[in-house]
Amino acid sequence: MRVGLVSDLHGLLDPKLGPLLEGCALVLNAGDTVRPAVLEALEALAPGRAVRGNNDLGPSFDRLPQAALVELGALSALVVHDLGARERPRPPAAGLIARHRPDVVIHGHSHRPGAEVRDGRLYVNPGSAGPRRFSLPRTAALLEIRRRRVRVVFYDLGGALPTLHGPPIEAAL
Repeated sequence: MRVGLVSDLHGLLDPKLGPLLEGCALVLNAGDTVRPAVLEALEALAPGRAVRGNNDLGPSFDRLPQAALVELGALSALVVHDLGARERPRPPAAGLIARHRPDVVIHGHSHRPGAEVRDGRLYVNPGSAGPRRFSLPRTAALLEIRRRRVRVVFYDLGGALPTLHGPPIEAAL
């Protein structure tokens, strides 16, 4: 199963996301989409689930949950916007993790792309696919799942074509 991961679009739907997300079974959006038209356009690219970020204001975003639990084959994923530090998640996220015990946690907010396995759980921040901010790269990620094995590949959206951003992260969960 191939799953697209995006976050922190902040009103921008980069045209490079279309080809990158093509063929994905699902796209998980960790919030801060900001513009309803961007949310609708992203939903048109592939089936997906989105959560509400701290900048997703107004009635168009009222339908979005603060968190979503998603089944990904043999794995479960929790999608939240603001996790806090992976080693010490903020209380709302920590409560959801303790209650649902997901295999994967997808989060955004910091705009910092990265993945890490902690206590047998994979945490992934796809980074920001929106306008460049804070001198951080513009990125999105693909999560490839085979049974309980996962591979996360980050893509830099800053050039003419999406390019790999660092080495893939692989884990057995």
